[in-house]
Amino acid sequence: MTRKATIERKTKETEITATVNLDGTGAYDVSTGIGFLDHMLEQLARHSLIDIALKAKGDLHIDFHHTTEDSGIALGQAFAKALGDKAGIARYADVHLPMDETMTRVAVDVSGRPYLIWDVTFTRPKIGEMDTELFREWFQAFAQNAGITLHVANLYGENNHHIAETCFKGLARALRLAVGLDPRQAGRVPSTKGTLNG
Repeated sequence: MTRKATIERKTKETEITATVNLDGTGAYDVSTGIGFLDHMLEQLARHSLIDIALKAKGDLHIDFHHTTEDSGIALGQAFAKALGDKAGIARYADVHLPMDETMTRVAVDVSGRPYLIWDVTFTRPKIGEMDTELFREWFQAFAQNAGITLHVANLYGENNHHIAETCFKGLARALRLAVGLDPRQAGRVPSTKGTLNG
């Protein structure tokens, strides 16, 4: 079973190509024009062991909002497409992700029912050149288009870089577990309904 997919998204604001391989090695080739977002998506790939290639051209002369959100949309759509009917996956996972003084909890249900709980507060308006308010926008776009229920809570921390990074690394580790194939499922969809398509 090949769990790979490519999505091409083109609007008047952005042009994005996103490819994922759920059974990869964590390889990445990411270029959005937003340095910190690139860094976070590289962390997402490396720690999930999901190969991610994402190229985005956007209206960065306006601000980073459209490119950030649309990157989440395209990557989420590629993720959902690669999952197919979700047969055989573990489905649920949660992690506590530490980074120095920071701890973030991420829980995911690959349910086909998108929902985001975002309990993360930043004390600075920017990390590098990226607005910290855009992290929620990326996670919302990804969860909505991947069709996952996603809860992200920063339990404590002081360094804003660490807080953002634990959110992405926590998502990575949770996805690694949730989309992993469970041999005990024997190829079944992990739901008594027989479907995880909403």
